[in-house]
Amino acid sequence: MTKVWDGFIRGFHWLLVLGIAVLYVTGEEGYLEAHFITGYLLLALMLARVVWGVIGSDTAKLSALFHSPKSALKAMRSDDAGVGHNPAGSYMVLLFFILIFIQLISGLMSTDDILVEGPLVAYVPSSWSEIASDLHHDNFDILLMAIALHILAIIIYRIKGKNLVKTLLTGKEQGVAAVPRMRSGKLGYIIFMLFSIAILGIWGGQPLQVLLG
Repeated sequence: MTKVWDGFIRGFHWLLVLGIAVLYVTGEEGYLEAHFITGYLLLALMLARVVWGVIGSDTAKLSALFHSPKSALKAMRSDDAGVGHNPAGSYMVLLFFILIFIQLISGLMSTDDILVEGPLVAYVPSSWSEIASDLHHDNFDILLMAIALHILAIIIYRIKGKNLVKTLLTGKEQGVAAVPRMRSGKLGYIIFMLFSIAILGIWGGQPLQVLLG
């Protein structure tokens, strides 16, 4: 068994799954303080992932996500999922990055014009806030569709004999031709914690105070 995913990438994936689920529930049920805190933590997580994409393991590198459309089409026709993200999977990862950053940044500028507003609303024109509020709502629907497509791809690979979920749980895979260079994920978690402390320190005081009573 060869290690293909470091500890931070594995944790990032499952924390992202949990965070998006919490965002959905808190947004739908009106638990707005929890919604804001979750959004701030997800923003910290995504920023840490970008940094880790520069300094982390080979399979975590952002540079490994960029492939030609021809490579992606070839990967979709192949039974081999490759080491790390194959070209087709890389396109899905980039799509998720874009959609999640749109969701988080639009949330910072969103307002319901009554009780709730993101921390950047006071610093942008009202027209921007209106656009951001609409985008924050509509983009989440697109994100849910992308998640459904991602789950479908996982099922297809599972039918083909490739257990992507197990690999992301254990970080290890059999029959790997090229062994990727790994870095300890501890540094990634430290970066995530530093971003979390900074963002919560700047914007999280009021919702944390409400949540903690």
